[in-house]
Amino acid sequence: MHLVPTQEEVITLLKQTGALRHGHFEYPNGLHGNEYLQVALAMRYYQHAKTLSVGLSRLLRANPEIRAIIPELSIVTPATGGLPVAYGVCEALRAHQVYWAEEDNRGTLRFRQYLEQLPGEKVLLVDDILRTGRKLSELKELVEASGAEAAGLAVIVYQPTPKTPDFSPLPFYYLAKLDAVYYRDAAHCDLCKRGEPLDKVWV
Repeated sequence: MHLVPTQEEVITLLKQTGALRHGHFEYPNGLHGNEYLQVALAMRYYQHAKTLSVGLSRLLRANPEIRAIIPELSIVTPATGGLPVAYGVCEALRAHQVYWAEEDNRGTLRFRQYLEQLPGEKVLLVDDILRTGRKLSELKELVEASGAEAAGLAVIVYQPTPKTPDFSPLPFYYLAKLDAVYYRDAAHCDLCKRGEPLDKVWV
């Protein structure tokens, strides 16, 4: 394994742990696809979690602007999938702190009571995967509404859909990119037309 795992090494690890699956999947938003990824299945194992988090931290440390602010850098993530990644990256970088946003009963992200961000606070947005980008977009808005500043975005895997937003000019880091084939619904899905068995996924 390289100091920063290669695309091939990351994909092999994901397959070995059952985190990356090939088949016919329906996502909660109605999209159909030929791949499903659940990074949490790989993060169950301490050594794999460490390998992925440390590898991501090394990509971040290579950026001189991020390296300069590490002592005051906050690692912020949407719960719950990003938490193991956030803590692993924070430990490897020796960053300042970790905190997270949770969905309330209306499905809106919010921070815990009494958590106060400081104006100008430098924040690194972290998650296990960037797929639809909904939670990370909402998290970025939440962070910036308090006067904090997003310094970068980092995920283990980038698996964009046709609707994934562009976060540029925010610096963006990932260990592997997966190019799944997506269909907007069952009526347009070639896998459905071929009669491929369907798995409905929760997240």
